[in-house]
Amino acid sequence: MVRLSSAAILAACVLPAASAFHVPSSSVSSTSRAFRTLSMSTATPSSDFQSESARRQIGNDAFLNQNLMARAQNGPGKTNASKLKIGIVGAGLAGLVAAMDLADAGHDVEMFELRPFVGGKVSSWKDKEGNHIEMGLHVFFGCYYNLFGIMKRTGSFDTELRMKEHVHTFVNEGGTLGSLDFRFPIGAPVSGLQAFARTEQLGLEDKFHNAVRLGTSPIVRALFDFDGGMDMVRDLDDISFTEWFTRLPPSR
Repeated sequence: MVRLSSAAILAACVLPAASAFHVPSSSVSSTSRAFRTLSMSTATPSSDFQSESARRQIGNDAFLNQNLMARAQNGPGKTNASKLKIGIVGAGLAGLVAAMDLADAGHDVEMFELRPFVGGKVSSWKDKEGNHIEMGLHVFFGCYYNLFGIMKRTGSFDTELRMKEHVHTFVNEGGTLGSLDFRFPIGAPVSGLQAFARTEQLGLEDKFHNAVRLGTSPIVRALFDFDGGMDMVRDLDDISFTEWFTRLPPSR
């Protein structure tokens, strides 16, 4: 077992960890490591919540609620009168943030993780050649207010978040390079349409079908019907990525 202060809980994302570790209650203001992904929340009916703050974090309006950054940055804001001993199974992003909030609220938190490292789907590790290997695609978008608030809370927003040109580079068979260049004076969805239209990674047929899909996507609908666009996104919760992907024409 490894014992950590709550100030070190987020740093555990990038450090080796044992199968269980302990988080005594204390402030997290000195943590200097960053999270490097996006998180997703499960929507819950607002009637289930007593807290007005909790109600503001659900529903379509919460998607663009910049005030969520302040809540994530400041933490729970109070200490519970009674101290509980709490166990959290899974040291992914949700588990780590829950542990941090609970520790800041004065509780005694212990986490359990099956893997020899923490972070879940947002984790990374180094291979024997020193390359950083990611568990999945890690992307930041400007509306990730909760995540940016957590990064500011841990002191990592200004030190660990590195901006880059919005260009994806591909190494193809034989070592040739291709790219998907989203740099454009106009933002989404126009920037995406022109990027896929100009890339050498797709043939004409694929480009046509991609343009149709982008043009009828929730992004476009949300430009004039935000709630309708969000409903389209939530409808995807009922199918797997494989089911969605294999429905799309034409080639694999």
